[in-house]
Amino acid sequence: MEENDDKAKVTHRQEEDEEVKQEIWSWGAGTDGQLGTGRLQDELLPQLLGLPSLSSSGPISLLACGGAHVIGLTSGGRVVTWGRGTSGQLGHGDTRNSPNPKLVILLESHFVSHVSAGWNHSGFVSDTGSLFTCGDGSFGQLGHGDYKSHSSPVKVSYFVNSHVQQMACGMRHSLVLLKDHSGDPIYAFGSGKRGQLGISRGKVNSISLPKVTRGLEGAKIVSIAANGDHSAALSANGNFYTWGRGFRGKSDAYYPEHLTTSCCFIKAALGWNHALLLSGNGEAFMLGGNRHGVLNNPDKMSSAEHLLDSKEAILEEVPGLEGKKVVSIAAGSEHSALVTGMIFVFFYHGGVIKTWGWGEHGQLGLGDTLDQTSPQAVSLGQEVPSEAVEVKVYCGSGFTIVIKTRDAPSHRSGHTENPPRQVN
Repeated sequence: MEENDDKAKVTHRQEEDEEVKQEIWSWGAGTDGQLGTGRLQDELLPQLLGLPSLSSSGPISLLACGGAHVIGLTSGGRVVTWGRGTSGQLGHGDTRNSPNPKLVILLESHFVSHVSAGWNHSGFVSDTGSLFTCGDGSFGQLGHGDYKSHSSPVKVSYFVNSHVQQMACGMRHSLVLLKDHSGDPIYAFGSGKRGQLGISRGKVNSISLPKVTRGLEGAKIVSIAANGDHSAALSANGNFYTWGRGFRGKSDAYYPEHLTTSCCFIKAALGWNHALLLSGNGEAFMLGGNRHGVLNNPDKMSSAEHLLDSKEAILEEVPGLEGKKVVSIAAGSEHSALVTGMIFVFFYHGGVIKTWGWGEHGQLGLGDTLDQTSPQAVSLGQEVPSEAVEVKVYCGSGFTIVIKTRDAPSHRSGHTENPPRQVN
């Protein structure tokens, strides 16, 4: 894309962003600077970040949280990163940690539309469909045909004649979703020991060039996800596919397997041993889990034990939500988070954040380091009920970040003095 086009987009976005107020809160593991507080320490309670460096780049529209680093994508197509950088995953041309968000200068000539963070590697997709990767490449997860690491974003030449739509970074592997594909929607590269690449019926140690993930022919895939040794995809009709490491006793899957259920899903979030799924009706479900992440619903313990013996994955509706609609989900390595709220015609209102699972580093935001087997409410301070608030939650390996975006009344299309109509 021409530079002038990028400038026009940014100018238009800046006009829209003038009335947007945004708060970013973080908590949990922070010794590598991944919380963005400027301090190298864990935080047991939510910390409100002061990020003056982002004021000229527009509000954050998307976050990607990895093992101990964070990638922020602004509404103006710019990228900021912070946290652990020892493998070059921050994209600043060095291998230093950064406790504060820093603009990725080497991507400034591109309008970035999607980002993803793995354990120690990163991916960036431009609006023209180009893919760039950096960080740890020792398992081939950067897709450059070698096993070298890079501290600056490098274009993946394999896709030079394709339009990349999304990238999903796992522990040591990567997935790529192409736009307007013809039969082969997903490509994979990196470590494949647990079947997470979906390219062969047998074990694959690692590959450094993208190969087609088999078993999704004919499916219209709209999103992909990866974490740990898991891979997943969602189709346009709400089907959920997963491959790689089996969930909670289930055998590893070397090709995508469709989860048989009557639910239609619109979002998936993967942990190391579990998955969270969000249905179109605003219901949250959990697949798998272990001693940290399992819900331990007493009413389901007997059936859960039976399913575990039969090596079948367990799909449970997340309890304790009191009929509230879920609007955002996220999964860390062994903890989970979601946001409930009322969905109105033009915006979300309110937003109650709940967390559970592994709490050793304070990643649940409850003021302690205890594990929780059921969702617990997290407090970010007093809400202002008269404002339109969109709340999104993101999880890294052992930390959690929440973005609260408030729109001024004139910024909301269709806003009137009358109360908005709730969508049922």
